[in-house]
Amino acid sequence: MSEVHKLYNFMGLRKAFGIFSIVLMIASVASLAVNGLRFGLDFTGGSLVEVGYEASADLNLIRQQLSTAGYEDAVVQNFGSSTDVLIRLGETHDPKLGDKVVEALKADGSEVELRRNEYVGAQVGEELREQGGLGMLLALAMIMVYLAFRFQFKFSLGAVLALVHDVTIVLGFFSIMQLDFDLTVLAAVLAVIGYSLNDTIVVYDRIRENFRIMRKGGPLEILNSSLSQTLSRTLVTSLTTALVLVALLVFGGETIRGFAIALLAGVVVGTYSSIYVAANLLLALKITKEDLIPPPKEESEIDEMP
Repeated sequence: MSEVHKLYNFMGLRKAFGIFSIVLMIASVASLAVNGLRFGLDFTGGSLVEVGYEASADLNLIRQQLSTAGYEDAVVQNFGSSTDVLIRLGETHDPKLGDKVVEALKADGSEVELRRNEYVGAQVGEELREQGGLGMLLALAMIMVYLAFRFQFKFSLGAVLALVHDVTIVLGFFSIMQLDFDLTVLAAVLAVIGYSLNDTIVVYDRIRENFRIMRKGGPLEILNSSLSQTLSRTLVTSLTTALVLVALLVFGGETIRGFAIALLAGVVVGTYSSIYVAANLLLALKITKEDLIPPPKEESEIDEMP
């Protein structure tokens, strides 16, 4: 017995949400063009200072001490153990920077030992930036080729445009909020591509199936039916993922804060995109039942069949 799903008129709001997506895209692109991204040391270069404490270090206190000393953009995290602390500073190379940092941290009487003071050059940052961008473009290209082969070209184009929509808005969010963009955030953006694509493929697979089995109804009715059938799966997956990311954001510490924020934003945007952007794009591309009818076999192929 087939499962009965409540039918929602998602496509009735397609124009309103289409305008909403366009506004978000314009705002994101404008912010990226004007403000850019606030790249972390992985991309810009800077100084690394490693220090050791006799007891467990209070990272929040260390951040306050560094801010008071003039190092307001310092990134502080544990390194290996609770007594080892790695400090990232957007400072030019200074052989005495480590001693200055240790002096600032000793202001409250703590015993602090300098273990490392080194500089990450800007050339490394530029190389990482280029490799990250090329990796993202390569991922999009491979996705488009696979979907064109597995589904149909209109599905492939719709999925890739939906991914561009999702990634642009996540990057725009980081640009507008001026949050640090480092390699962990880049990893989260690449994960957003995979997550959003997974949601879109689930929806597209049901749309393709319904186009083939539903004898009555046009594209609007078929899309509404497909989205209604996959809605519970989409929401449950997104909510469970979001709960884990909220836990990481609250309890994970400063090290993975950017990663959690980027992935959480991507999950929200990806869920919205799989419902209103991906399906809307299929309508804009004028998808029809004829697009999904397998091509007729050649006579030579029929003759060769046993």
